[in-house]
Amino acid sequence: MRLATVITADGRSAAAREDASGFLLLGAPDVGALLRRPDWRELAAAADGRPLAPGEVTLAPVVTEPRKILCAGLNYRDHILEMGRPLPDFPTLFTKFADTLTGAHDDIPLPAVSDRVDWEAELAVIVGSELVRAGEAEAADAVAGYAVANDVSMRDWQNRTSQWQQGKAFDRTTPLGPAMVTPDAFDPAAGARIRTRVNGRTMQDDSLADLVFTVPALLAYISTFTRLQPGDLVLTGTPGGVGAGRTPPVFLAPGDLLETEVDGIGTLRNRLVS
Repeated sequence: MRLATVITADGRSAAAREDASGFLLLGAPDVGALLRRPDWRELAAAADGRPLAPGEVTLAPVVTEPRKILCAGLNYRDHILEMGRPLPDFPTLFTKFADTLTGAHDDIPLPAVSDRVDWEAELAVIVGSELVRAGEAEAADAVAGYAVANDVSMRDWQNRTSQWQQGKAFDRTTPLGPAMVTPDAFDPAAGARIRTRVNGRTMQDDSLADLVFTVPALLAYISTFTRLQPGDLVLTGTPGGVGAGRTPPVFLAPGDLLETEVDGIGTLRNRLVS
């Protein structure tokens, strides 16, 4: 099943089930709010009425107001090696804020204070039930679904100190979408490909099987120190091929088209604007 958050012609935000006929509205303001209902699966499956065609809606971030956004850095073997680091014993984690999120086709503003803006394709995990000090099996069962994200990063700000937060939390720089695909239709362990293209040129292309810490391992680890709740978001890290790891480095510029794709979920298409 595919769920999305859409903006209708009258400006309303709504969770919707996406299928071949279009988008069926589900009576919740976004997918995160829908997931906080214990019967969300039944509600989504039973939706009917006139579907809205893709041209009648705009895609918002799948989850618009997560209570928590946790992000894993250095979680693909090839990316860790390209950055000259050893494989970690524990996940490297940082946080984002809800206002960093933007839609699957929205423009991304390039901050005037940064000239080292980089791409990071990511698989996003949306939590569907509460997790507290969970084991990996419980964590796996708590996954509501998966989406595509890009952790667009201001490297000059990120590297000002040993703490990455300031380079990761600029407003409207993390596209999330185009839909949430439920685990019955998508399994990261099967090794789907994740890619970034800049102006049509492939910059990242790797398998989700290259993750050092799997989705259940990440959720279980995070839940040992903070409660995860329905609608919370976990980004799982980026593969090799980032601009900062190239010789010479390559960074995003005004007018660039950034495409982020995970096979089986879909593609984000975001224009960089000054």
